[in-house]
Amino acid sequence: MKNVPPDSAQSVAPSFIALIEAKRDGGALTSDAITWFVRDFTAGRIPDYQAAAMLMAIFFRGMSAGETRALTLAMRDSGEVLKFPDDQRPVVDKHSTGGVGDKVSLPLAPLLACLGFRVPMISGRGLGITGGTLDKLESIPGFTTQLDPSRIIEQVQSLGLAMAGQTETMVPADKKLYALRDVTGTVPSIPLITASILSKKLAEGLDALIMDVKFGAAAFMQTKEQARELAQVIVTLARDCGVNTRALITDMNTPLGRAAGNWLEVRESIDCLEGRGPADLRELVIDCAAQLLHQTGRADSLVVAREQAAHCLDSGQPRRKWDELIVAQGGDLEAFQRKLTAGPTAPMARELKADRTGYIARCDAKIIGEVIRDLGGGRLTKETVIQPDVGIDELAKPGEFRKAGEVLCRIHASTAASAEAASLRLKEAFAIADEPSSAQPIIHEVI
Repeated sequence: MKNVPPDSAQSVAPSFIALIEAKRDGGALTSDAITWFVRDFTAGRIPDYQAAAMLMAIFFRGMSAGETRALTLAMRDSGEVLKFPDDQRPVVDKHSTGGVGDKVSLPLAPLLACLGFRVPMISGRGLGITGGTLDKLESIPGFTTQLDPSRIIEQVQSLGLAMAGQTETMVPADKKLYALRDVTGTVPSIPLITASILSKKLAEGLDALIMDVKFGAAAFMQTKEQARELAQVIVTLARDCGVNTRALITDMNTPLGRAAGNWLEVRESIDCLEGRGPADLRELVIDCAAQLLHQTGRADSLVVAREQAAHCLDSGQPRRKWDELIVAQGGDLEAFQRKLTAGPTAPMARELKADRTGYIARCDAKIIGEVIRDLGGGRLTKETVIQPDVGIDELAKPGEFRKAGEVLCRIHASTAASAEAASLRLKEAFAIADEPSSAQPIIHEVI
């Protein structure tokens, strides 16, 4: 395939069409061609509709390991890369492929900082029915996720962590491609997911990374086998690029925790930091921290690492670190505390109750995620304005017993009409059986 990257905007269209056609027909793109695509799309010289066509071609035709590596590095190099000064504290991060109720990053980041790590957590916004860390953080009064690279470095060095989004100067290619994938049906592609995740993580200058790769009804990867394939691709490429990486394969058929929706997940994260959080959230937070302790040689075994992480979480230090993070990133700590204790903050709260007695057999994360999106808690288009206070909490989980008339969940909505519509849809999310089902593990494998 001839590849002569153009210098002028006038020649982009016909030349780029050739690249689209080559990938559409199953051809492999050269590293130079991929770099050209990323560079010119980021600069605005390739329109959204042509970039969308390329994304769809990649979605159907896939990419080789070499193409995925080239795409990842081109996206990383589309902007600034963080360079931290020498320090005995390892630079680490965690990333999840996304799910419903997945708020692990929020309690984990301050926990890692208190365990002696530096955590430059560069996150994204919600995709489809999955929540985004930035959307959750921005439900905190005054909190800003827009930090320039120099401020991220300074804050991580002084506080131990920063939680921010991509800026115009840091991985700008991913910021544009991420938004376009969300509205073109090209999210569940292993090469595109890998490049999106690792371009941000490689730009952080990490020593170690823990991945949470989810599978199930509300995950991009529907099956455990697909999740394993993605995890192996990410771990292999990350290690090839010099970052010590492991991946947890975790279940996303049921929401994580008992709350889903941006502000509701922040509140549940505080419960976790204060020792009141749900068991599944606590388990995943502790295990992510333990893996990083073991990966970096700060614990001799995972057993010791889990004990160390649990002890630190229960010490109260990460909860205090969380408040320091809010202040450092412009949040109003007093307003945050008031909101925590205010009860429901959406205009309407409505309970959904069981219509029969029995054991919860299903709490469908996909339906719940769709309901939250339709309540205004997720995005249908790039321009969708998130309503931070809507969502669902007090979720009944599989294996639990409920009598007829007891609460299955509580809906937080902006209007009575939307609460009613959500209630009707949520009846399909729950199934009740006469006998309890066997408990399913959260973490299925470690890659």
